[in-house]
Amino acid sequence: MKKLVVSKSGGDYASIQAAVDAIPKDNSQWVEIQIKPGVYREKLQVETPYIRFTGEDPKTTYITYDQGASTILPGGTRSGTFRSYTAFFGSHDLTAENLTFENAAGPGCIAGQSLAMYADGDRIAFRGCRFLGYQDTIFTGPLPPSTIIPNSFAGPRENAPKINGRQYYENCYIRGDVDFIFGSATAYFQSCEIFSKRRSGGGPGGYVTAASTPEGQKYGYIFHNCRFTSDNDLGTVYLGRPWRNFAHTAVIQCYLGGHIHQEGWNNWKKPEAEQTARYEEYGNEGPGASLDRRPSWIRKLSQEQAEEYAVERVLGGEDGWNPQA
Repeated sequence: MKKLVVSKSGGDYASIQAAVDAIPKDNSQWVEIQIKPGVYREKLQVETPYIRFTGEDPKTTYITYDQGASTILPGGTRSGTFRSYTAFFGSHDLTAENLTFENAAGPGCIAGQSLAMYADGDRIAFRGCRFLGYQDTIFTGPLPPSTIIPNSFAGPRENAPKINGRQYYENCYIRGDVDFIFGSATAYFQSCEIFSKRRSGGGPGGYVTAASTPEGQKYGYIFHNCRFTSDNDLGTVYLGRPWRNFAHTAVIQCYLGGHIHQEGWNNWKKPEAEQTARYEEYGNEGPGASLDRRPSWIRKLSQEQAEEYAVERVLGGEDGWNPQA
């Protein structure tokens, strides 16, 4: 495998973007970009396949930027959510390991939505990474078929074909406060810590997920053996709410801290979504895991049903992709 080294002192390139740009757009062989410790203030754009980004330690290797939805761009236009990303992964067969992706724009009450990662492609995997933000930390593309607010999809995939790709997150730390994991992809979260940060100036609590799973897509978000933690007050954070009405999220054999609301899930003031959204739980533990107060429209899985969400089933597709193999 070809290797390129990015370092603040020495190395082949001084910036990650420069290393990416050195790889042909039609690349068909895996290339590893080794990123040495440091803080890389970059707005990273990756649309080349078969790249593996590797750091040594996510606590010492930061990719950070500070653009929020409220940022005014050159020319006077507002950034909006989908141009606010720190890193954009917009191709197939991309992996990242032991890196921190941060959007440092600040809380939503100041900066608006601020993406640390915009991932829109197939067979994208993250291992041992940290994703730090506030509102809308990770967007798992593609965009929904249409907007609710006109012109709100301005960004790198505004008019692109929709690719309902597969994404995998293992041993990652994901931090945010409102809808901080959102989008339409099939995404599997294995052994991750999901930290709900106390909101600044926006009241207590928040929402972990806001899936927009397309109608007819079998899988949305699967959380397996994850830990949901927080510095919020008890019972103030919901596991999810439906950005679109066919949202699918399953939480299986996870630890749910006391910050999780007794109802677990919220219909986003859309009672019609209760008939179409699929929110499911099985085998969870912790003070927020009790199913006694969950709404009637939440599905409590049996062991047999939960086994249908094994990673090889969820992500296998027609090519048999198994990022754990």
